[in-house]
Formats: sequence, structure tokens, C-alpha cells
Amino acid sequence: MTRFTLGLATAIAVAFAAPAAAGDTKQVVKGAVVGGAGGAVVGAVVPGLSVGEGALIGGAGGAVVGAVKKGKSKSYCRARYAVGTLAYRRCRGN
Repeated sequence: MTRFTLGLATAIAVAFAAPAAAGDTKQVVKGAVVGGAGGAVVGAVVPGLSVGEGALIGGAGGAVVGAVKKGKSKSYCRARYAVGTLAYRRCRGN
């Protein structure tokens, strides 16, 4: 029960802190959802880890990755802007 409480507290802290640090809340939420789904699958397979704990851990990790990742993909920006221009660098988030 303590791991569940710790995981829940971590997930709540990341959910509130990540949007403040990141510019794109939608990307953070998407990362949390994908991480939570992946964590739930891992929790179902790994003995000793429940589905709920796996989802919480995966959700927290996914939110962090979503907060850290910034900018669009290279192919998206390359198709719209000339490489090396200010618009391209802004699109990439650099």
C-alpha cells in the first residue's frame, strides 16, 4: 500500500509541476497517458508489480518525458521551413 501511495503522490506532483515547467500541457498529458498505458501492461506482466502501480509509475515517467521533449520533429519542420533559418530553429524548439 505504501508503494501505491508513493506512486500516487509522485504522479500528482508531476502532473502539477510539469505544465508549469513545460510550454505545452497537451504534450505532457499525452506523455502521461501513453506512459500510464504502457506501465499498466508492464504491471500486468511483471510479478510483484500491480497494474495500478505500473500505470502510476509509467504515467509519471511519461509526463516527465512529455515535459522535457520540446519542438516538432525534424521532418515536420524541414517540410515547412528552410533548414538553418530562424523559423526552422523556432519550429524545432532550439
